[in-house]
Amino acid sequence: MLKGLEKQAVTIYFLDGSCVRGGTLEEVNEAYVKYKDEFEMLYVPISSIRAVAADRKVREQPKIGFSAQ
Repeated sequence: MLKGLEKQAVTIYFLDGSCVRGGTLEEVNEAYVKYKDEFEMLYVPISSIRAVAADRKVREQPKIGFSAQ
């Protein structure tokens, strides 16, 4: 199931309540997930992960208004 998120930006939530965000899943196998961000590379055991969420870019609504001419 995590193979579909490989090479995508994700947030990983851990069982202890902490999380990491702003990086990508580089590699996924049965035991570990390789997570890389700008500063570090983590090898995270699957057993310590509570949830993984894909980071989606929030689309900004166009601003509507009038200007004085």
